[in-house]
Amino acid sequence: MPLPEELKKQKKDWEETTVRKVISRYPELKAEFVTGSDKPVERLYLPESFSVEEYLGKQGFPGRYPYTRGVQPTMYRGRLWTMRQYAGFGTAEESNQRYRFLLEQGQTGLSVAFDLPTQIGYDSDDPRAEGEVGKVGVVVDTLRDMEILFDGIPLDKISTSMTINAPAAILLAMYIAVAEKKGIGKDKLRGTIQNDILKEYIARGTYIFPPAPSMRLITDVFAYCSREVPQWNTISISGYHIREAGSDASQEVAFTLANGIEYVRAALKAGLSVDDFAGRLSFFFNAHNDLLEEVAKFRAARRIWARIMKERFNATDPKSMMLRFHTQTGGSTLTAQQPDNNIVRVAIQALAAVLGGTQSLHTNSREEALALPAEESVRLALRTQQVLAYESGVTSTVDPLAGSYCVEALTDRIELEVWQYIDRIEALGGMVPSILKGYVQKQIQEAAFRTQKDIEKGERVVVGINKFQMEEKRPENLLRVDPAIRQVQTDKLSQLKRSRNSSHVQDSLSALRQGAKQDAVNLLPLILETVREYATLGEICQVLRDEFGEHKETIVL
Repeated sequence: MPLPEELKKQKKDWEETTVRKVISRYPELKAEFVTGSDKPVERLYLPESFSVEEYLGKQGFPGRYPYTRGVQPTMYRGRLWTMRQYAGFGTAEESNQRYRFLLEQGQTGLSVAFDLPTQIGYDSDDPRAEGEVGKVGVVVDTLRDMEILFDGIPLDKISTSMTINAPAAILLAMYIAVAEKKGIGKDKLRGTIQNDILKEYIARGTYIFPPAPSMRLITDVFAYCSREVPQWNTISISGYHIREAGSDASQEVAFTLANGIEYVRAALKAGLSVDDFAGRLSFFFNAHNDLLEEVAKFRAARRIWARIMKERFNATDPKSMMLRFHTQTGGSTLTAQQPDNNIVRVAIQALAAVLGGTQSLHTNSREEALALPAEESVRLALRTQQVLAYESGVTSTVDPLAGSYCVEALTDRIELEVWQYIDRIEALGGMVPSILKGYVQKQIQEAAFRTQKDIEKGERVVVGINKFQMEEKRPENLLRVDPAIRQVQTDKLSQLKRSRNSSHVQDSLSALRQGAKQDAVNLLPLILETVREYATLGEICQVLRDEFGEHKETIVL
């Protein structure tokens, strides 16, 4: 059946304006895209049975509102997603070697994992850091560690994502200071800091300060970067950890976008203009095993966020309405039993992310339910992305599952459920009151309980766990972080403190303390000065703890 004439006209207009503009900057990777049987693949397929109004209102063209079909008109035909493997462990020297290895294997962006003390603002020599230094990520106590971490890595040519939240402003300042020492301007830096404190209160727990000063730090980052670091994504609003805590797909989207609404409101309250910062907001989602539901989830999230930004916040810049997101395959879906099964799970999840239009992707390694991954496993996880990119054919056309009766129905269902959650949160006064009242946490807990109950009853099959079990040998040669790292790091820290200018450090910390007392002062320049003087992460966070206090968790029963 031929396309309706009006839809033909709309498609021609899209090709001559939106597509042509993008291709002039980012030519498509091939002159002709074909299947494995050498049959041509169109850039975009359109429905023949929809009315024009229904199609344009709910799906539209890729790169145009409401962005259901993708934020770029040519998607992966012009530029593949960034292959960004999350990595970091032990010392800065060890993690630097892992980053170099990944880049040599074809990774196209860096993603930094920090250890627990770094995530909650304690130095390695703090008694509370004992037993945790370098365990789940790299230890960063000072600018010196950051210099080592990125030694030999061209920060003006590679984008870097940093999974850091409560002290995100401090780690960003360290990254900027490293670039300065390399002679690289702030305007050349590309990357993302997670900087999403609301999901820490909900699902992850690595918070330091109460909501109000935490939101101040976040909006200070928005304001500073909009002027000084224009290519930097100032927040990665994360549904990943919400899903890891046990939410379902609709809750993941709903609570993530509700957090996004709260951040936009905070920025507007701080005096920023929506189109000055909204284009640098990014998102971070999980990918689970239900392939079609996951694809629908990503499509629905784009459509809802576009509507929120256009209708609620009166954004006019198209970039302000685009939901751009990173995806990580589901850590909570990995099993210690029969770990090779995880390779298959990760391939399915990565495919869902690509079919859903992700902008960057991390693929988990086979043994991550048991330990940090070894180089061989990390290489295989990266190769999974590369096979999808170069061999699967799913990158040849934009939004390939669009028009599927199932996928479109799932997209509509998730959208409806998300709006219901958002309306409930708004009725409670917004996301911060909903968190403090325990509403969001309770919803996630109940969803997690239902899932676990289904697994234990055998109603939800997990291969190797409640079906198809087998006798297995104890795993061998797992990567373990040497506990002596804490002493090594403590010695480095002591040496640095002896060599730095103590009076300059104290002056910079005093200036930060005075700035923290004044709501109108942007703290980023003051934090940047402290890290340039080699003040430690713990020293900087202690100043802010003294002024802001510490958050106490809401207990949900």
